[in-house]
Amino acid sequence: MDLFDAGLEARQQREQPLAARLRPRTLDEYVGQDHILGPGRLLRRAIQADQLSSLIFYGPPGTGKTTLAAVIANTTSSHFISINAVLAGVGDIRKAIDEAQERRKLHVQRTILFVDEVHRFNKAQQDALLPWVENGTVILIGATTENPYFSVNRPLLSRSRVFQLKALDANDLRRIAQQALTADHGYALIKVVLQDDAIEHLVNVANGDARALLNALELAVETTTADTQGRIVIDLAVAEESIQQRALLYDKEGDYHFDTISAFIKSMRGSDPDATLYWLARMVYAGEDPQFIFRRMIIFASEDIGLADPNALQVAMDSAAAFDRIGLPEGRFPLAHAALYLATANKSNSTMAFFDALAAVEKEQEAEVPNHLKDASRDSEGFGHGANYLYPHAFREHWVAQQYLPSSLQGRVFYEPSDQGREKQLGDQVKRRRELQLAAMVEGQSSPEVLSFSPPDKARDQWLQRAAGEHSAHLKKLRQRLLDALHLERHHLVLDLNAGTGLLSWEAMRRVPEGGTWMHTADKSSSIALSEIAAHLPELERPAVIQGPLEHLDALLQEAAPDIRFDAICGRHALGGLADKQSTIRHLAIHSAPSARIALSETLSRRAQRLHQLVELTSLPADLRQRLVDAEEAIYADASNPQVSWEADELADFFVAAGFADIDLHCEEQHGQRHINPPQLAHWFDPGGEKRHTYANYLGQHLDDDELHLVRRLFEKELANKTLPWSSTHVLIFARRADK
Repeated sequence: MDLFDAGLEARQQREQPLAARLRPRTLDEYVGQDHILGPGRLLRRAIQADQLSSLIFYGPPGTGKTTLAAVIANTTSSHFISINAVLAGVGDIRKAIDEAQERRKLHVQRTILFVDEVHRFNKAQQDALLPWVENGTVILIGATTENPYFSVNRPLLSRSRVFQLKALDANDLRRIAQQALTADHGYALIKVVLQDDAIEHLVNVANGDARALLNALELAVETTTADTQGRIVIDLAVAEESIQQRALLYDKEGDYHFDTISAFIKSMRGSDPDATLYWLARMVYAGEDPQFIFRRMIIFASEDIGLADPNALQVAMDSAAAFDRIGLPEGRFPLAHAALYLATANKSNSTMAFFDALAAVEKEQEAEVPNHLKDASRDSEGFGHGANYLYPHAFREHWVAQQYLPSSLQGRVFYEPSDQGREKQLGDQVKRRRELQLAAMVEGQSSPEVLSFSPPDKARDQWLQRAAGEHSAHLKKLRQRLLDALHLERHHLVLDLNAGTGLLSWEAMRRVPEGGTWMHTADKSSSIALSEIAAHLPELERPAVIQGPLEHLDALLQEAAPDIRFDAICGRHALGGLADKQSTIRHLAIHSAPSARIALSETLSRRAQRLHQLVELTSLPADLRQRLVDAEEAIYADASNPQVSWEADELADFFVAAGFADIDLHCEEQHGQRHINPPQLAHWFDPGGEKRHTYANYLGQHLDDDELHLVRRLFEKELANKTLPWSSTHVLIFARRADK
């Protein structure tokens, strides 16, 4: 580069907008989006390891999508090509692919193709990219403000990982503003005084958009004359001139249009008039077509209110007609009138019953119209159509019980009245009449065919299913409850305590694809098994496995990942057997992020099933019977055994002391069936050493060897190879880390 070119480049750089000059070049300079770029997050690990796959960055304008692509360009050893979908065509794509193929062939170098505003590509352009993304010629990084699940072709989307960027918060915007004042390529060489109320106005009106903030700051600095001390003072008045109106993220054909109308409808459905008015104002402010809003309210009046308040539909229709007559701006009154009426009306979605009926029509074989309902004006003489029809108006209350559904659907219920508003009274009437109609059917006044129906032996079938799958069904339900309580987001970091086989971990991984999962296990064999299973996953997606006693969790995490703070912690049977539960819970708090949630399931062993309750003890001497009962009860009263020496309230106190809030405990007694085999009995009666808390050792403290042998033979006779009722008590612990 000669002196002329160097000077031209320097001048061009100086003439760039402030937002372009301040664009970060490294991850450490990047501000915001910690939910996908914080320590331990998948995307950060991938960038640092230079092991990127195809990505799509989705988020509002000014959140750093293009900037993040620039950071990747400066970090990766791959060749980086950038194109803009607004300006580029298929020819530009082919040129980029040719360049990527040449570098791959001659230099064995990968190529990253960044496509800004990728949603602007039409189907043909996206299809042109697909084979080259699929065979690895290019790694695609797309940036879009539109929901990629609607704006990007499904085949291309399936080969890419989507990361959602969020609007920057106030702290992020303040940091960016301060960087602009201190950076060499910002205003470090100029004396700029940005007053507190001025920066608060800029941050507030920028609405999470860093570009809008920097553009306003640049306008304020460049148009303000320095004072006598050579300072450019940006006060509130100057800031208000630089950015006067909040720019709403609203596109009448894009995500924000659909998201906002969705929020409006859900607020009405939730009977929240304040939120209803807010979202209505958002749409009106952004220039949404009032006719579109009225159409949605008219639908809502039938779909979500229906017969609970029949006036709702009329109010919506009348308000729409009033708006047509008076127009804007006064038309906002009937618009708000309708929205408030719908938001505060009683709700019922019973009109959805129509779609159940429609599904029955689609699935059921077409049934013949009952003879007494057929048209009598044409074939009454030849076929008896309409015969025996009971005319309701000829009866008291203008109603009479008779068959109206086809015979094959007799007794089928579609309409379920709600208990809201007018429909509550209507529902009582409908139910009473159904009872009479069913009674008439059973007594033979309707089709007698229904009487030939004989139900299957459900008790037998349910027993077979329960014997085969009761335990797995319980685990499935428990896993669902624990993970749902964590409110997992795609970018969260999850720690699974006492992971065992990974029952919770594998499902958690599916729910946090942009975050990460850590598995803790106390024994080495489980650690090896989990690691072998995880080895089948791509390296960046594998969960981290840490092995060691849970009491040493703090040391294990300090060694493996000292900067990691978990957004969610789950586990089964993790704390119950610990001698020092309080210390372990305190360490869980240390390694939790603010507002982190915890969901644990523990077995309350002191309320476990007593074996003596399952056998008939009358064959034993009375004294031995009592000592057997006392011996078994002593197991669950042993203060030296941490497995049984705790109660749920005690555990809750430990969580409060550690800084957790919103403690929610559920003690649940589970009744089921358990098959007891001889090896299980042998395990229970194995002493296992004097220091072990075993069933045999506890019995041995109250019974001599002969008595213990006699009890064992009785248990083997009455329990071995039998499936018996079994109860256990579980404690579900839900908590949230208090914000700091």
